[in-house]
Amino acid sequence: MVLLAASICTKTGKPLVSRQFVEMTRSRIEGLLAAFPKLIGTGKQHTFVETDTVRYVYQPFDKLYMVLLTTKASNILEDLETLRLFSRVVIVDQLHLIWNLIISCIYKIPEYCKSVDEKEVFAHAFELLSAFDEIVALGYKESVNLGQIRTYTDMDSHDERVYDAMRLCQEREAKDRMKQKAKELDLQKRSQRSGGSKSFGSSTGISSNMYSSSSADNKPDVTPTPVTYPSETPSSSIRPSTSGKAMKLGTKGKNVDTFVDQLKSEGEIVANTIPVASGAGGATGKIKTQSISLSEAQKGDVHLKQEEKLTVSCTRDGGVENLEVHGMIMLRVKSEEYGRIVVAVNNKESRNVQLQTHPNVDKKLFTNESLIGLKNADRPFPANQEVGVLKWRYTSTDSKDLPLTLNCWPNETPNGGCDVNIEYELQQPNLILKDVQISVPLPSGGQTPSIGKIDGDYQFDSRKTVLNWSLPVIDETNSEGSLEFSIRGKTADFFPIQVDFVAETPFCDIKIADVKTADKNKSVSYSHETNLIVDKYEYV
Repeated sequence: MVLLAASICTKTGKPLVSRQFVEMTRSRIEGLLAAFPKLIGTGKQHTFVETDTVRYVYQPFDKLYMVLLTTKASNILEDLETLRLFSRVVIVDQLHLIWNLIISCIYKIPEYCKSVDEKEVFAHAFELLSAFDEIVALGYKESVNLGQIRTYTDMDSHDERVYDAMRLCQEREAKDRMKQKAKELDLQKRSQRSGGSKSFGSSTGISSNMYSSSSADNKPDVTPTPVTYPSETPSSSIRPSTSGKAMKLGTKGKNVDTFVDQLKSEGEIVANTIPVASGAGGATGKIKTQSISLSEAQKGDVHLKQEEKLTVSCTRDGGVENLEVHGMIMLRVKSEEYGRIVVAVNNKESRNVQLQTHPNVDKKLFTNESLIGLKNADRPFPANQEVGVLKWRYTSTDSKDLPLTLNCWPNETPNGGCDVNIEYELQQPNLILKDVQISVPLPSGGQTPSIGKIDGDYQFDSRKTVLNWSLPVIDETNSEGSLEFSIRGKTADFFPIQVDFVAETPFCDIKIADVKTADKNKSVSYSHETNLIVDKYEYV
């Protein structure tokens, strides 16, 4: 016999699951199954029906049919035997449920069969097709029984069981070692406390807790006071297994910091552009650069930091789904003698920007005179703490508000390749974008793109299949540029495109004008820095 296909279809001929064992097009099998219900006579108890080209061997149920399509020259007895085997492929597995019901059958096994409906068939379509392939190969029935089919599809492995047992044993051993190590550390801490002295922090006139920001992105950088223990420590029977100094990731040596500070004091411009791995934008493996900040030597007794975080989501055709800017001004004074001050803000922003002052800041003073000061002018700002005093938020869906626009044109070629043209344009001429990184995902397979034209530099990451297009500066004199490359792929392979940059110019026209004493009679010397950083900027 030659079995053409095995299908599960509805009473109207709609195929739910179908496996073709010979070369047949989808339209061909759908046409045969659609004509099948019309060939069945009502009130007849047949199990097959023939046409000029094929034979239908079927088993009816409440709402579904199990149908085998064979040639007319096939043996009807073998067809019925094969149908019986297909019918007995059911849900049985003592360890876990592999399949839900395919069909009930002439030799129905009540404890195995449950219900026959479209939902169950769709839920376990993959398992059913795997079982079908074990029954028939290249149109001919295999010499297998139901037990062998269950064994083949279960794919139980002795090596896997051994591996799972070893892994569980290793996990238990690791937990035991962790508990023992925790006991040792607890005993060590107790022995240190027994011989140590308690230290009490000095209290100031203002509690620093009231300056905590409600935003999770703007927590004040509070450095805890280290607790000093006496040099004489009691002897302990348990010694720590680690040394006193631990390696810290991401920290720089003191010599490097001293050298950088010396260069800055001599007038050299040193940018802090240490690349770090992206957190949220790790899908495309883009490289983020840290914002440029002043060193401690360059910060004055009163230091103001203005920071804005930009979130942009655009469509491939250039439409803006979301543009959101979160900004904040943070204040830090070195001692309480510089804490009785007010900050003058120059707000020239004409767009609908939502401003909000800290609850301890005099809101009326800010509304009437654009000055940021405490409600109680006699109380100073907390010393050596970076506190947020003003924050704002701006949202838009207008493409004119974008700092930088991208235009990506992938053109598929007849030979399976794709010519990609990407161009950028600076929308806001007042912005100077630095360390611009444009990350373009590429098709998987380790293909190397052929670069035709590029403004700037590029780096191809073969492990993550990402093309990183980098430009040191984009400003009014360098407001446009393009990249052209060719690679095998399709249009959808080059999205989403990730963009990252930093700028020392604010997005919103809100600037720090001056710092004065609380009585507004005298200006106070201060330092300030402004950063515009990208939280998320992508074209999807």
